[in-house]
Amino acid sequence: MASILRFRKVCYVEPAVKCSSVGFESFDQSPKIDQKLNKKEEEVISANNFAFEINKKRKQPRRQPKWKCLDSCFWIIGYLCTTWWLLLFLYRCLPVTLLQVPELPGAKLKSEGLTALHPVVLVPGIVTGGLELWEGKPCADGLFRKRLWGGSFTEIFKRPLCWLEHLSLHNETGLDPQGIRVRAVPGLLAADNFAPGYFVLSVLIKNLAKIGYEGKNLHMAAYDWRLSFQNTEVRDHALSRLKREIELMYVTNGYKKVVVVPHSTGVTYFLHFLKWVETPPPMGGGGGPGWCAKHIKAVMNISPAFLGVPKAVSNIFSAEGNDVAYIRAMAPGVLDSDILGLQTLEHLMRMSRTWDSIVSLLPKGGETIWGNMDWSPEEGQVCDFSKKRHPQLSLDNINVNNSDVKRGFRVKDPAKYGRIISFGKAASVLHSSQLPTVDSKDFLHTTAPETINFSCGEAWTEYDEMSRESIRKVAADKAYTAITLFDLLRFVAPKMIQRAEAHFSHGIADDLDDPKYSHYKYWSNPLEMKLPDAPDMEMYCLYGVGIPTERSYVYKLSPSNRCKSIPYQIDSSVHGEDDSCLKGGVYFADGDESVPVLSAGFMCAKGWRGRTRFNPHGIATYIREYRHIESGPHVDIMGNVALIEDILRVAAGASGKEIGGDKIYSDISRMSERIKLRL
Repeated sequence: MASILRFRKVCYVEPAVKCSSVGFESFDQSPKIDQKLNKKEEEVISANNFAFEINKKRKQPRRQPKWKCLDSCFWIIGYLCTTWWLLLFLYRCLPVTLLQVPELPGAKLKSEGLTALHPVVLVPGIVTGGLELWEGKPCADGLFRKRLWGGSFTEIFKRPLCWLEHLSLHNETGLDPQGIRVRAVPGLLAADNFAPGYFVLSVLIKNLAKIGYEGKNLHMAAYDWRLSFQNTEVRDHALSRLKREIELMYVTNGYKKVVVVPHSTGVTYFLHFLKWVETPPPMGGGGGPGWCAKHIKAVMNISPAFLGVPKAVSNIFSAEGNDVAYIRAMAPGVLDSDILGLQTLEHLMRMSRTWDSIVSLLPKGGETIWGNMDWSPEEGQVCDFSKKRHPQLSLDNINVNNSDVKRGFRVKDPAKYGRIISFGKAASVLHSSQLPTVDSKDFLHTTAPETINFSCGEAWTEYDEMSRESIRKVAADKAYTAITLFDLLRFVAPKMIQRAEAHFSHGIADDLDDPKYSHYKYWSNPLEMKLPDAPDMEMYCLYGVGIPTERSYVYKLSPSNRCKSIPYQIDSSVHGEDDSCLKGGVYFADGDESVPVLSAGFMCAKGWRGRTRFNPHGIATYIREYRHIESGPHVDIMGNVALIEDILRVAAGASGKEIGGDKIYSDISRMSERIKLRL
């Protein structure tokens, strides 16, 4: 290094030295030397300046590069790939036993010797069945036989208004609009999976296949769940096709009776079928009084909504439930923003109010079942529904004073569940004597020209045809029970209720031998029909418990007064005490997240238990409840291991007693005892 520095000094500093490729040469003083020296000095200065600039730049702190969106994308991709490879490495390296998938219940039962015996018919519920397009408007070009409901739902985002138009039914007939035909997807694909990653009946089908079920002894009774039950026969002959399929499976499987497994609304749809199939034509299927006894072994009702659900009320009234109210509270104005012009709920209301099937889910049994202004069967219920309880093995020896049953109840600050809709928190808690009475005059539409804003143009919903005065009058600190509720719904949705009430009834029969109950409008209400003459048939109520389920609502007038808006909404700002059942404007009771225990279990617990006027031939009934910790939500329950095992055992020939009889965790026994229904 020292020699290099000396060489640099000789070449650039010493004036009388010239560096050459041969060696070092010394020259005498001459004019040329001065010129060369001047040039050398300039070179030395420029070299020094260059070195100074480099050192200056080195000392300066480096500027951080500007972060771009593209950089973030690459980093995210890198993280995902790294995580994927790490997980793959662990999967390959860890012992097989550590990551072993649990054995399917079907495979387990097969190893125990269970095999397919009785044919199985699956009946999907509302919403979970796929719908496909057969004829449509120009906006639906390219969608022939493509799913409009179920599957990926991509068409919602591509052409939302076209999608809404094709899923809507005719507002007066409840059937197809002109130029549109949407039909149920046929076969097992109809309700195996609702959407990618969201199973419905696929898990049950897979386990049935493990013990030997296939196309010849397993059938999916798909139907258009938007229609009223009788209209599925009028338009599609769905009931006739189901009858023929059961008869065929009965014959081709060695005259073995069929096990029917309906889910949710499919439960009341099949209840309608039980009455239809034995009724003489043209109204019925003409099977005769002994058809059910001959062809059906058991009806295993999953998540049954026998007596309706309060959720249907909020859907018709304001197109919302607890989940929508929560979104409104977290992001006000997003769903029905004036700025964005989305009006999502208004569009959904226009569509859903053409579906008669929703009316079939309104509460049945009036105040006798659901309670009045100051009483309800669930009164005093503790809202920690997930609290672990020991199962009751039978309803036959239940004492309502038993400590295990009383444990789920307390008298402090009882919720008045009988008030299914209350306007304001005060209307939901005050004694009925302190509230204004509901007057039928309040439900008269005021349609004077000066009270209606005709500048709104075409009416989107029936709310646009009502005056602001009448809208405010029915909401003035009032509460509505399961009886007065129907007056309210006739007021806010007159076309829908008038159309649907020709197909459904929601009362309690005084005399089931009255000829009027032979009409099909009563066949899906278990309180207005008799179970068939089939004493060897079994009825099961299989449902989840331990999940807060919507039972009643606190409403308020919507702050928006614009055209084409919904004037009522759940008041999500209303809450009770820490241990109260009132949260976000909704009173919760025990259930499976969609159907309260009261609706799912009462008929098997009391209405049909033994020989009653609703079950004159003594068909055996069983309750099998499944706790939330074992997967008990309304749809997810169909992946519940215990439920799958129960269904497979019955399909393989077991009876209700052989699988253990009743298994009860909820307070359905006490609720049933509190309901004073003539049996």
